[in-house]
Amino acid sequence: MGLAAASLGAQALAQEPVASIDLMTTTESYDPIRYEAAFIIAERWEELGFEVNVQPTEFSTALERFYDQQDFDATILGWSGRTDRLDPQFFLSTLDSRQANPGGNNPGGYDNPEFDALFDQQSQAFDQDERQRLVMEMQELYKPDAPLVVLFHRDEVVAYNHEAFDGFEPMAGEGLYSEWGPMEATPVGERSTLRIGGPQEPDNLNPLASTSVWGWKWMRLYYDRLVRLSADVEPLPWAAEAVEQVDDTTVAVTLREGMTFHDGEAVTADDVAFTWNYYLDQDYSYFNSYLAALDNAEAVDERTVHFHLSEPSASFASISLSQIPILPEHIWSQIDDASTLSPDEVPTVGSGPFQHERFDRGEFMAISKFDDHFHADEIAVDGVEFIIYADMEGVYTGLQTGEIDVTAWRMEPGQISLAESEDHLTVVNVPDFGYFHMTYNLRRAPFDDRAVRRALTMASDRERMVNVLLDGRGEVGSSVIAPVNTFWHEAFIERFEFDMDAARAELEEAGYSWDEDGRLMR
Repeated sequence: MGLAAASLGAQALAQEPVASIDLMTTTESYDPIRYEAAFIIAERWEELGFEVNVQPTEFSTALERFYDQQDFDATILGWSGRTDRLDPQFFLSTLDSRQANPGGNNPGGYDNPEFDALFDQQSQAFDQDERQRLVMEMQELYKPDAPLVVLFHRDEVVAYNHEAFDGFEPMAGEGLYSEWGPMEATPVGERSTLRIGGPQEPDNLNPLASTSVWGWKWMRLYYDRLVRLSADVEPLPWAAEAVEQVDDTTVAVTLREGMTFHDGEAVTADDVAFTWNYYLDQDYSYFNSYLAALDNAEAVDERTVHFHLSEPSASFASISLSQIPILPEHIWSQIDDASTLSPDEVPTVGSGPFQHERFDRGEFMAISKFDDHFHADEIAVDGVEFIIYADMEGVYTGLQTGEIDVTAWRMEPGQISLAESEDHLTVVNVPDFGYFHMTYNLRRAPFDDRAVRRALTMASDRERMVNVLLDGRGEVGSSVIAPVNTFWHEAFIERFEFDMDAARAELEEAGYSWDEDGRLMR
């Protein structure tokens, strides 16, 4: 009798329907590509036997649910291709289990000790060839587990009004709205205030809380960093006059002379050391991958800072030093917990080439050139204004009518040919090494099952997304390291081509079945 009951219980368990899936994506007005991609995915997943609910979500809400709350089943978002991310450190860190805490860069919760160990090894490998080998091995290791789907790398197609401004040098992954853009722009007419337009405002302007590209693309214009990266990921001394690797675990930085914050206070080594130690103390997860090797920062004299590392780091001097904004100690030392600041309480005093003027939520932002900055003489504009539109239709109309001078975001495929026909516009197309991804929450069923993740990945028609939604202006994704990043990209990993038969076979082999209505059963 006991055996019979156990057998019946096993049969009942075997016939349990697989949990329905909530697929979160951005709203149609914010990004019609991601919106439509969700429905392409849902259509095929339902054909495979899953129940799928597409959840269009306002962008900042989606970010909060994804990063801070980790309240999602599967989510479509993107990682921008900022210049520092041509180094593999950041994108690999998005699969590091130590980044899986709320607010971290691994919201899906992928946990592979072997991957984490390789991550540490490549971080410490100063020999470039050895580091390349380790990075390739990491891509081969994670891919069969399918913790996420790299949907596609979308070309950065943007435009500017060459009758108002010229001199832009587009950057791969960033297009025209790079940190160098406002410093390169040259007025053609009488107006010298550069106007940029985009469909999204920053999630916030708190340098200890912002997790969106919209926040950081703006803040990096009025905060200085020790190093800035060229389009070729060459570290260029910025606030630092010199950077020296003293030994494997000590990096010495000498500050420029005569730097001041926007409120007139001098920038000193104490400010730099305070900033880095403050970030460590605040445990700001967004920057954990850049701070992981740091024990502490020490002001040696008025212009010299020593960064003491707990272990050798191949990317600390070039990448980490380019990411942390220099904060004024005399202001931030009064703030015990930066995460509790309301928007009105967030200080906006930096030392960068521009200084903060205004932020009218949902409408407008403005910065002005900081004349006392060491780079001010090289800047031809007197300020930058950012106009926030409801969607890309509004952005394109603003560009067409001359309300803005440059787009901060990719144009939609239907707008590109229109822009190319306008005499006053120049269209720029650059490849992207960032990517749009669909991340599974591995803490939840059915995504805790590797076979389900693999099957769902095979049932995601990414070719259709690129060919139809992007009009061919992009590339189907394979790895978190983009193909255009040729030195670090592993081209021979499992690609998960679209194949519904293979997806069904994967589920059958793992013991799944279908009821008479085609619903997938455990």
